[in-house]
Amino acid sequence: MAPGEKLRKGLVVSHFGRNWWVETGGERYLCYAKRMEEPPRVGDRVLFEETTPGRGRILEVLPRKRVLYRPGKGKRRAVAANVDQLFVVLAPEPPDDLLLLDQILVVCENAGISPKLVFNKIDLLSESSSQEIEKDLKPYLKLYPLFWVSARTGAGLERLQVELQGRVSMLTGQSGVGKSSLLRALVPDLSVRIGDLSPKGTGRHTTTTAMLFHLPEGGAIIDTPGVNVFGLDGIDERALAYGFREFRPYMAKCRFANCHHTNDLGCAVREAVERGEIDRGRYERYLKLRGKFFLTR
Repeated sequence: MAPGEKLRKGLVVSHFGRNWWVETGGERYLCYAKRMEEPPRVGDRVLFEETTPGRGRILEVLPRKRVLYRPGKGKRRAVAANVDQLFVVLAPEPPDDLLLLDQILVVCENAGISPKLVFNKIDLLSESSSQEIEKDLKPYLKLYPLFWVSARTGAGLERLQVELQGRVSMLTGQSGVGKSSLLRALVPDLSVRIGDLSPKGTGRHTTTTAMLFHLPEGGAIIDTPGVNVFGLDGIDERALAYGFREFRPYMAKCRFANCHHTNDLGCAVREAVERGEIDRGRYERYLKLRGKFFLTR
């Protein structure tokens, strides 16, 4: 095909600086983008034209099903597009930050991304520590799928791989939970693929780089570093409460439509907490997030 002959549809698989790798028909093009209000992000479907062999220009971002945003000064920035599900990776160490976990879940619930949990490094669990962790995670077991795995031994990976098939997924988690090890276990030849997608083929996976990796069984994983993606910018107080999945059956029963679910008269959510129908720890973390993001503004 001659340069500029016709537009192609492609998938953005890597973004670094002002360049994007776009895949189509088994080929990959290093592209720049024409000026647009919302630039392409990993996971986007785009229209592009070939400018020279192996290079191109992105002309349009096709409609997105859903978008994950990173909070920014005065303006949110898209991080990844068209993500179907997100796996929050936990581990015996560091100790689970349940407030951060709840914050991530709130973002996913409001973005239309299905959240799921992965507990890595199960080979390090003793019987007593396992019981303690199961106690901490008990409220989540009623709400979200949980996968027990070991990236080191391969335990539990087969069930997780089935869950990844045919979907675009993301992994996130605190530093030290083994997210990179888990990614290496799921993606064959990961270092080679990173080298292919990195600037100038150096193999560097910088903190500003997002990448999409195809899985052998079908589906893909988008890897974007850091948990700072999951700020609550763009989420109002009602959306915060909506992000706590177990609150929803009760929110419509509150006496007032603008109920804060704190000390409001006739608050059905708080009454459900008192009856033990909503986990008190989750409710208290809702109050902490509300105080942190809304009462301090």
